[in-house]
Amino acid sequence: RKWGEPTRFPFAPKDHVQLGETLDLIDFDTATRVSGPKFYYLKNEAVLLELALERYALDILRKHGFTLTITPDIAREEVLEGIGFNPRGEESNIYTIEGTGTCLVGTAEITLGGYHAGKILSENDLPIRMAGLSHCFRREAGGAGQYSKGLYRVHQFSKVEMFIYCLPTQSEQIHDQLLAIEEEIFQGLEIPYHVVDTCTGDLGAPAYRKFDIEAWMPGRGEQGEYGEVTSTSNCTDYQARRLNIRYKDSAGQIQHVHLLNGTAIAISRAIVAILENFQREDGSVGLPKALVPYMGLSEIRR
Repeated sequence: RKWGEPTRFPFAPKDHVQLGETLDLIDFDTATRVSGPKFYYLKNEAVLLELALERYALDILRKHGFTLTITPDIAREEVLEGIGFNPRGEESNIYTIEGTGTCLVGTAEITLGGYHAGKILSENDLPIRMAGLSHCFRREAGGAGQYSKGLYRVHQFSKVEMFIYCLPTQSEQIHDQLLAIEEEIFQGLEIPYHVVDTCTGDLGAPAYRKFDIEAWMPGRGEQGEYGEVTSTSNCTDYQARRLNIRYKDSAGQIQHVHLLNGTAIAISRAIVAILENFQREDGSVGLPKALVPYMGLSEIRR
């Protein structure tokens, strides 16, 4: 399904890289010199925009009963393996900290999933809804080309993640709820999008079913295209078995919980969508009404 129509302009739209440089919001060149390719500095109003997006998403999750956390950015290798990530090898997307048995996390799914590792939970406490704000670090090997330029595919970004521990009988309904929350967030940002039900052949090992939201990005490709901004996965008991997370049912039997995750907001890609959809002919950029109270601004201009 889709929401909204692709944004069209009576002028030739710019991509977020051009807008970010013209408005002095993003500095890729200095970051490349300081840190290497695919890093960036956010500057001026872009800093406020990142913080506004984080608060906006966290407020929505709090309303839906999530426990809010800021998670560690480092996790033990066994936790990554339990979640389903391979921390080693040429194809790994993970930054490993040599000699420590730890890695930089690519998502708070790792640290939120590890939170109850090895525990037996009470059936009465389920579902447990957690939200985690973290930095995300990804090697992104092979992530080159025009579709990966700018902020779309980077080595470091901030993200608010949703994570659920639940009964096996609850997981399919909760998966739909996570998708509905993601849609609520992007509808509030006034960003056109469509939903993709990922085919089985494209699923990673942990996921039983996965939905992606792809937002309209006017600067993507030749005439604008949709680009992925969120995903939500029902991993059933795959991760729970590997992390030994169980619950005691009413009959006193020990069973494995089901685990689900979903992106509330990935900041870098949300900034791409906002800059490109809200640009104006005079070079300024408007802001979604939902973010104005958080930013104290209704537009960005020079």
